[in-house]
Amino acid sequence: MADLDPTTQSNYSQIASNNISFDWTLDFPAQILSGSATHHLNVLVNGVSEVIFDTADLEISRTEVEGKSVQHEIKSKHEVMGSALHIPLPAGLKSGTSITVAVFYKTTQDCTALQWLSKEQTQGKSFPYLFSQCQPIYARAMAPLQDTPSVKITYTATVSSILPVLLSAIRVSPPPDGPAHDGKIIGKDSVTYSYNQPVPIPSYLIAIASGNVRYKPFPKFEDKQWRTGIWAEPELLDAAYWEFSADTARFLAAEEKIVTPYRFGVYDLLVLPPSFPYGGMENACLSFLTPSLLAGDRTLVDVVVHELTHSWFGNGVTHAHATHFWLNEGWTTYMERLLLQVLHDSPAARGFSYVIGAKGLGDALKQYSNKPRYQRMVIDYELGEDPDDAYSDIPYEKGSNLILHLERTLGGLDVFLPYVKDYVNTYIGKSITTEQWKSHLYAYYERNGGPEKIKALDSIDWNAWFYGEGLKLPVEMEYDLTLAQAAYALATRWDTSRSVTETSALDFQKSDLDSFSSTQIVAFLERLQDYPALPDTHIKHLGTVYGVSTSTNAEIRLRFYNLALSPPTSAAASHFAPEAIKWVVGTDGSGVIKGRMKFCRPVFRAVFQVNEGLAKEAWEKNQSEFHPIARKLIDKDLGLV
Repeated sequence: MADLDPTTQSNYSQIASNNISFDWTLDFPAQILSGSATHHLNVLVNGVSEVIFDTADLEISRTEVEGKSVQHEIKSKHEVMGSALHIPLPAGLKSGTSITVAVFYKTTQDCTALQWLSKEQTQGKSFPYLFSQCQPIYARAMAPLQDTPSVKITYTATVSSILPVLLSAIRVSPPPDGPAHDGKIIGKDSVTYSYNQPVPIPSYLIAIASGNVRYKPFPKFEDKQWRTGIWAEPELLDAAYWEFSADTARFLAAEEKIVTPYRFGVYDLLVLPPSFPYGGMENACLSFLTPSLLAGDRTLVDVVVHELTHSWFGNGVTHAHATHFWLNEGWTTYMERLLLQVLHDSPAARGFSYVIGAKGLGDALKQYSNKPRYQRMVIDYELGEDPDDAYSDIPYEKGSNLILHLERTLGGLDVFLPYVKDYVNTYIGKSITTEQWKSHLYAYYERNGGPEKIKALDSIDWNAWFYGEGLKLPVEMEYDLTLAQAAYALATRWDTSRSVTETSALDFQKSDLDSFSSTQIVAFLERLQDYPALPDTHIKHLGTVYGVSTSTNAEIRLRFYNLALSPPTSAAASHFAPEAIKWVVGTDGSGVIKGRMKFCRPVFRAVFQVNEGLAKEAWEKNQSEFHPIARKLIDKDLGLV
């Protein structure tokens, strides 16, 4: 393989896992996962003498090859890639043969992939909780693996736990719609759960959660054979069911019509405790979701559209490694927005999503002004470089805009969607690079359009899209602004009011937002950031008159703090910094934001600019309740590492 993954130490180009059998026991008091991982490997080159697995902070007790104990070696730890586990193989192995290797181990307190929560950190506050986050390269902290998306594996697992267990696979036993914890006493009796994932997936999609969770199936949709439903703690189950039951199956069915049939059999959602660091994670069969999506009005369900779209773009057609991450997220964001247009029969809804995304892209590009290499869509990572250092909206937004630009350049959706279907059919189940994607694109339109379409493709400045730096896209993109116009008009009114010195003379009422959707309120607040900073009195009045400074919608609240905390020297910034910090650490009473990096990282960075001591003191007091990934990145944001 010429394009090897720079974030793995495994020798996956010589010998590769195709199936793994996990046998795990969860020890909640000790906060340890222990057991074994048995790899069924395909030999790819003659004479391979060892298999090398990625590990990170695992305690390895023994290793076996074909059922016989062998001596293994654990190399010194690399700061990003962890410790390579070397296991010798019998001499004379031939390409095309297979071999079985088992590793017996347990996790440690330094495991980055797992967060063990005390009962106080859950909604019900009666039982502890465990969940994993393996993307991009943390699966190696949960199990010895060839931890690269270039390798796809099927897996089976048995997990013994005193609390119900969920995995990114299809449950074999006990049945999900049976009595919770198989009728045994939750928190006391151990039950062994069995799962099977028959569709090959990359290692970052291996996922586990265990806690006092319940299941509620969504209504069966048309004649579909797949099953959908919601998992959550009992205290959140009804709210979560209401939020997502009306649309999830409908979204899935609509995407099948546009692309190809859904392959994973089950599509369930799990609402996690607040410390989950992302909005959602597309784990196979089971998307993890943050409770901050429970807005009570179904306005944030586009996150579910995004996560289920990964079933085709990411989980199906997978990026070969972090350099090509945009193939996952750019395609998924493009398809998410297309699906919104199809479901709402509204090009305006699609265009408005791009408008909102453009602000996030601009902020991310500015954030990396001192690291312009990370402004690129395709980042050629050095060996052992941490892909989390470059994680931002850039691959999502640059990628989706490139694909939208292709759609327009090639002649619109009627011409483009047949290609999308062919792309997925060609590469589903495989891991690919940017060059493979581009080669297929050209080959498809050479067959289905000839010289005219090739000329159109040649007009694309590929180098600028893939490797361009700076604060702008290679092309000035135009979007449908129909839904943005009212938001922009209100922002203009506020801008022109800056000469008014008395708050009582400001001509704004709560009713200004009566006709606005929550997304339009977001657009209004983001548009205000394009103008010079408003006077401090205006910022305070805006927060009060519209209620945005106390909004329970996290997307709105974040945009208000983005506005209020800039510039950091203003009186408004000093006034709102303590409130913003309380919000992201969960001490303001809301409790659902804490941990989601989309909210906590920019707020911590902004408050750090306003009052360094306040940010550091709050972080020192509360960091133990954040996910290990969030802790690592916020430490960097605050200059603590």
